[in-house]
Amino acid sequence: MNHTITAQTGDKQITIETGKLAKQADGAVTIRLGETIVIVAAVAATKAKPGQEFFPLTVDYREKAAAAGRFPGGYFKREGRPTEKEILTCRLTDRPIRPLFPKGWFNEVQVQSILLSADGQNDPDILSIIGASAALTVSDIPWDGPLGAIRLGRIGGEFVVNPTHEERGRSDLDLIYVGNAEGEVVMFEGSAKEISEADFNAALIFAQDACTPMIEAQKELAAKVGKPKRQITRSLVPDEILNDAKTLAGDRMVPALLNPGKLAREAACKAIADEVGVKLVEKYGADKVNDLVVKEAFYHIQKETVRSLILNQGKRLDGRASDQIRALSGEVGIIPRAHGSAIFTRGETQALTLVTLGTTEDAQEFDSYTGGATQKKFLLHYNFPNFSVGETGRISGPGRREIGHGALAERSIEPMLPLATYPYAIRLVSEILESNGSTSMASVCSGTLALMDAGVPLIRPVAGISVGICTENDASYKIARYKLLTDIIGWEDAFCDMDCKIAGTEIGITGFQLDLKLRGLPQAIMAETIAQARTARLVILKAMSEVIAAPRGELSKYAPRIETLKINPEKIGALIGPGGKNIKRIVDESGCEINIEDDGTVNIYSTSAEGMKIAREAIGGMTAEAEINRIYRGKVVTIKEFGCFVEFLPGKDGLCHISELANFRVKLTEDIVKLGDEIWVKCLGVDEKGRVRLSRKAAMADREKEIAEKA
Repeated sequence: MNHTITAQTGDKQITIETGKLAKQADGAVTIRLGETIVIVAAVAATKAKPGQEFFPLTVDYREKAAAAGRFPGGYFKREGRPTEKEILTCRLTDRPIRPLFPKGWFNEVQVQSILLSADGQNDPDILSIIGASAALTVSDIPWDGPLGAIRLGRIGGEFVVNPTHEERGRSDLDLIYVGNAEGEVVMFEGSAKEISEADFNAALIFAQDACTPMIEAQKELAAKVGKPKRQITRSLVPDEILNDAKTLAGDRMVPALLNPGKLAREAACKAIADEVGVKLVEKYGADKVNDLVVKEAFYHIQKETVRSLILNQGKRLDGRASDQIRALSGEVGIIPRAHGSAIFTRGETQALTLVTLGTTEDAQEFDSYTGGATQKKFLLHYNFPNFSVGETGRISGPGRREIGHGALAERSIEPMLPLATYPYAIRLVSEILESNGSTSMASVCSGTLALMDAGVPLIRPVAGISVGICTENDASYKIARYKLLTDIIGWEDAFCDMDCKIAGTEIGITGFQLDLKLRGLPQAIMAETIAQARTARLVILKAMSEVIAAPRGELSKYAPRIETLKINPEKIGALIGPGGKNIKRIVDESGCEINIEDDGTVNIYSTSAEGMKIAREAIGGMTAEAEINRIYRGKVVTIKEFGCFVEFLPGKDGLCHISELANFRVKLTEDIVKLGDEIWVKCLGVDEKGRVRLSRKAAMADREKEIAEKA
């Protein structure tokens, strides 16, 4: 049976429909905002695969060109591998729904979103999140939802729910927020133009209130569908084996975990696990105790011990206080041929970032079926090689994680770049050389240092930090105790409950992303987290200022220089020439790259001062207007019986009539000038058709007078 429900979010309506399409899926909905429509379907396998040791959730989001009434680009005219936008939307959809599946349930689950209609104003990423929640809520798949999601902007100090692309262009906040029915935050990410911590907290509270109608609508829809949740079997380590593993490990786990070095800690814990695993197999047999059982048992023991150390003894694994940042260091200008470079190290996390400055032709262009920008002048690419964690593995192109971390660092730095007026395209490449927690925030710090080393005029430096949390719940699953942890390491990320990344300047927040393993976090604890992140950020910014305090005054000698000329837009055609003849000639002669904009702005890029001079003079000459009474040095390009044509400006010639060749009667033009001669001519006038009249006679008289006056 078909069911439809509508929820009011701000001044817009979102409509969810189920029971009409994709009826063989366990749960499926279509969700609509304006004329943007997304279908989301969820399916769970009936049983787990043998030996499955993790929860295999796959979230996929795809955009179809047909949704915007367009053909895909390329030879095959068919959608191919997912774009960066699609991958980021997959991550947006995955992160809030993942913690709400039952622990120990390992049946494969797939959630697939497809864009069916795009109106060019309303972004479908929010619809993918809400649609995933709704599809799981109306299905028989065990999942502890529903969730509400909105995008929040701020224009003129006023919050705007689900702003259009046009409104987002005027907003100083781009917040994607997901909340639950208890009024708690589940996930957020986005960017801002130095929003204050107080305003950011207000935005989170406003966003949660705006989510409530969406949550209530999904509950109502699920009640109409009336589909009970299926019974499930969880893969848990038997209590008897788990208790024996704890006994065999004994008190050795605490000193092993308190090794300050990551690799030493891993080696010590592995030695205990290997020893205990052998003894468990001897007691229970290989049929009951396999590698998966041992691994799960020790994950539980390590997690329990780490959390006990933090909550009961106030100890972190590397010996720091809960609000203490690891040792910081940085260095700039270390790679000679890069246009800017920096290393930033925080404990055992290290990022090397290189800057490349390019012309506007180097900006990334891409198809956008959903509206919004189609070009990027600032790119930040993040790479995470296996050696950064001391491991081997498959070497391939960037995965979803690399793309997501790069996007977070990119949007954190971008608000501080004057991209509207800066004539260069900018590419940062962040190479993670060591990893032990929060490499994306290390990329923000190293990227900022590298940009200043490159002489890019950052408005203010940007730094980032991650704050975690370790919690203990009461009988009703509410947080009874917690400890916030500044600058979490990898094991604290793995065994605790939150990774909240916040980047910004000394004035305010520019980028943020929250990942939770909890079902939600109260707003009061979130506000405390944001305040603790600001304190840490200011410490990092101070340390960065000691490495380089401001952008360098000069570019690298290997970076392209740029000069900007302004010409009459009506002269653009003449500058380009037929088939690009004129501009190609200038490029060949000067070795420069030249970009011409529709408003008459001409950008000349060159690494050679001589080449820059050649291009500047050629463009100036070709676009200059003839000035009456001005004397020019020109070249005879055509001989006629009535006179000659003289090229007095590049690409521009005028007629010097035979009567204007000399101060006496001339019978033949060739008696005075030959083809290719260079002569002085004076501009006598320009007629209504743009034809120029020149005089050699007048030019010679003026020059003789000038010479006499000087003598």
